[in-house]
Amino acid sequence: MTDVLVVGGGSAGCVIAARLSEDPSCQVLLLEGGPDAATLAELPRDVVDASEPTEGHDWGYKSEPDALGRSVSLPRARFIGGCSSTNGCFALRGAPADYDRWAQLGNAGWSFDEILPFFRRLETDADFADDWHGVDGPLPIRRHPPSELNAVQLAFIDAARSSGIASVEDHNRPGALGVGPTPRNARDGVRMSTALTYLTAARGRPNLTIRGNTIVERVVFDGARATGAHLTNGEVIDADRVVLAAGTYATPAILQRSGVGPAALLATLGIRVVVDLPGVGENLVDHPLCAVDLSTTADTVGAKFQTVATLRSQNAPDEGPDLHVFAAGPFDVSTDFSPTGRVFGLVAGLMLPRSRGWVRLRSVDPLDPPRIDVAHLRDADDTARMVEATLVARRISRAAPLAELIASDELSPGPSVSDNDIGGIAESVRSRVASYHHPVGTCRMGTDPDAGAVVDPRGRVYGIEQLHVADASIMPTIPSANTNLPTIMVAERMSAWLRQG
Repeated sequence: MTDVLVVGGGSAGCVIAARLSEDPSCQVLLLEGGPDAATLAELPRDVVDASEPTEGHDWGYKSEPDALGRSVSLPRARFIGGCSSTNGCFALRGAPADYDRWAQLGNAGWSFDEILPFFRRLETDADFADDWHGVDGPLPIRRHPPSELNAVQLAFIDAARSSGIASVEDHNRPGALGVGPTPRNARDGVRMSTALTYLTAARGRPNLTIRGNTIVERVVFDGARATGAHLTNGEVIDADRVVLAAGTYATPAILQRSGVGPAALLATLGIRVVVDLPGVGENLVDHPLCAVDLSTTADTVGAKFQTVATLRSQNAPDEGPDLHVFAAGPFDVSTDFSPTGRVFGLVAGLMLPRSRGWVRLRSVDPLDPPRIDVAHLRDADDTARMVEATLVARRISRAAPLAELIASDELSPGPSVSDNDIGGIAESVRSRVASYHHPVGTCRMGTDPDAGAVVDPRGRVYGIEQLHVADASIMPTIPSANTNLPTIMVAERMSAWLRQG
């Protein structure tokens, strides 16, 4: 009998399995839908390489068509370590107000002061050792010094400063607002995922079992108690406790297939309702992004994501930053897109969007991707703030020394769309908007399931005993940062509660 069954070996699941198996009396089984790789030598080259994200190990999700008929690619890693094995290695926390907001919504234990110890616990920060940073955690974090920045990244910092943006040495210090090096979970060019860090340290434990290429069809119940999982191969795994950590898209899909979710939706698919929880799959929030694309002759060797500017828009809804502008590249591209065959982007990301979408089953087939409405820019205020971020990116692009690296007219939005043409910029942004790959919220925590909460503040699914959710899907609102580090923090916080019983 397994004591704890962890479903999903991603950013959160690897943490949960590693932390719970620290107790030698607790038998932990971790299931991952993609391949497992036990050592660095077994990892594919693109998973090792921290210079840029990879989409070579993916579930193939796409969004529902938007108002323009566009479907957006929504990469989610199908590999041990999840998106921490394939992402851009941004190790940002967000603002204290992000987490204080969770507590203000009734989620006890989630204020910034209460979760700061878990941010510190997860990291070893190579650059700062103070009350805000960890020095002995599994995840190594560092910032590229000027000597390591490529030409575009170095020029971006100088151009942003000359455009009036303040300098920031440490984006993870409370109150940080401005431009500076991005903290990254990379070491010697290797992407340091939760699989390479947390899970590697735990693999030798006799009470931890890891199974790759294993897909859960549904959770199994005895009345109102979770007792294990039914796999797609017909196998049933018995467990005293089930923890879902399959991510913001897959976790609500598993719950819905299990009969936990909106009764009306389940009825249309012929699924027996175990618990009518209307919030399962609702409240999807994602950071949208869109770039100012520019041709360049700069060298394309080395890390492509090294710097970022965190900013406040004129209509920022809360404290802290609500915009990112970061330099991406340079990259080699087709000469059909850039006359030089090289391009970089000044990418604008909206970090506190108002728009909300959903995740719903397409069918009962576990291999059939769910329907996903990301709702990018559906709220008019989101579009207005993305236009503002685009204008900031343009201003930086025209400032020295970055302007000297640009080899032709702006590629997009393009010279035909002037800064004064707000409608034209908005149209360009809407036609090109993509995902920053930070979905959260589809099993949000809260105190009232009738008002959309799926789990209580300790991740316990309402109406079911011994079933927990411990991934980014429980976040009630989205942090103003890339969500890998906050997801690991959530897993650390939840692990501590799970170990209490």
